[in-house]
Amino acid sequence: MLNINFLWFINNRFPCIPIFPSMNFLAHAYLSGENPKLMVGNFMGDFVKGKQFEQFDKTIANGILLHRLIDEFTDNHKTVAQSKRRFSEKYRHYSGVIVDVAYDHYLAKNWSEYHTMDLLSFTQYVYNTLDQYKEIFPERFGFMLGYMKRDNWLYNYAELSGIDRALTGMSKRTKFNSKMEMAAFDISKHYEELEKEFNSFFPEVIAFVNSQLKTLGKIPL
Repeated sequence: MLNINFLWFINNRFPCIPIFPSMNFLAHAYLSGENPKLMVGNFMGDFVKGKQFEQFDKTIANGILLHRLIDEFTDNHKTVAQSKRRFSEKYRHYSGVIVDVAYDHYLAKNWSEYHTMDLLSFTQYVYNTLDQYKEIFPERFGFMLGYMKRDNWLYNYAELSGIDRALTGMSKRTKFNSKMEMAAFDISKHYEELEKEFNSFFPEVIAFVNSQLKTLGKIPL
């Protein structure tokens, strides 16, 4: 689950970034394929601004750019917009965070349909891969990763109780009354519809990423 102390630290020490970066971490990990440097860049995407990506190794820089492309594709996708509308009246601009977490839940829940490695082993592979590059991490990202590993966010999203803890933790750190402590209940009310929307969307984002990686000469997913 998300640790409340982490959110307090990010909000107060690093006010220049949103309190919540993209929350679909498991999707970004999966969409990086089997390229470690691409995964590192993809994970750091929200913590590297503007042209700062140019200071990194080319493949890591491509991962940062890929993260931005995935976010843009997701933000402009009609199916994701449909999912967000289920929450927009009650949660307003936090609806995107809720859908991010919900979609990662469905990916984790149905992980065996997408990957030959079991989810727990995959999460450890991700953390071990990231640890090999910790000397280049932006400070904000390195701090966040410590909490991600300790509480194994990537794995705990597989259960509704895990996303309930995550969303409740987030609600305590928002400047306004986000109501996200109620979001898991509302996800459960629309559970089947949201799962169908995820199942419709995810193959499309995989195809999109494959097309982007192909132009970069990378191995497709």
